[in-house]
Amino acid sequence: MIKKDQKKSKRVFGTFNRPRISVFRSNKAIYVQLIDDFSGKTLASSSSREKVLTDKNKKKTKIELSNEVGKLLGKRAKMLKIQKVVFDKRKYLYHGRIKSLAEGIREIGLDF
Repeated sequence: MIKKDQKKSKRVFGTFNRPRISVFRSNKAIYVQLIDDFSGKTLASSSSREKVLTDKNKKKTKIELSNEVGKLLGKRAKMLKIQKVVFDKRKYLYHGRIKSLAEGIREIGLDF
């Protein structure tokens, strides 16, 4: 049962076997989460603000950094033995940083 204060995606729904990849993009950073909507838990997350990415990627553009964030989330999903996901780009158009993020996730081997 969904409570009034819970915000969930109306069209895209993730399960434990096929979690939802939720994307938030700000002007400076990009944040990604693997979410199991059935239980309401975040399985893994990644962002361009993580120390692992910011130390070695000082000179990269936002698009290149988004690709690295996608690869990092893909590796974390592989550790959880997740192969298939649902991609929820929300209101963002599929180009630029969102497209680069999706390509980084696909390079690791996740299907969506």
